[in-house]
Amino acid sequence: MTAQPNLPPEWHTLPDAPAAGTVLLHRDAVLDGQVLMHSVAADPAKPQAKPFPLLLLRSGDHITAFANRCAHFGVPLAARQEHMIFEPHTSLTCNVHYARFRWSDGVCDRGDCEGDALTPVPLHIDADGQVRIGPQP
Repeated sequence: MTAQPNLPPEWHTLPDAPAAGTVLLHRDAVLDGQVLMHSVAADPAKPQAKPFPLLLLRSGDHITAFANRCAHFGVPLAARQEHMIFEPHTSLTCNVHYARFRWSDGVCDRGDCEGDALTPVPLHIDADGQVRIGPQP
């Protein structure tokens, strides 16, 4: 029997989560095989709000998003783009404690958080290529 991964928190319950429909960027800003760190600007109506950090992963025309928040420590997988550790279309690695997460679903397959998962964020790409935060479940 295969163990089920521990479910991450729902993205919209994380501090400073953006609203569904928030425009992130154009699809072409994320290259095929790239992990792009992207932050959603804080809501100006909430003075204490901070930018919401995302990881955008592209495989072909498909873009997947995860909160840039390690399932083990809750810290960003990387603090800067040039520090992002990943194998295109395969995995990304936390550069704090080197847990490895599958590209396809964000589940940790190596490290102290094995079986836990990154928090997925739903996306919608419109006909013009604009990538937006998708609806809440």
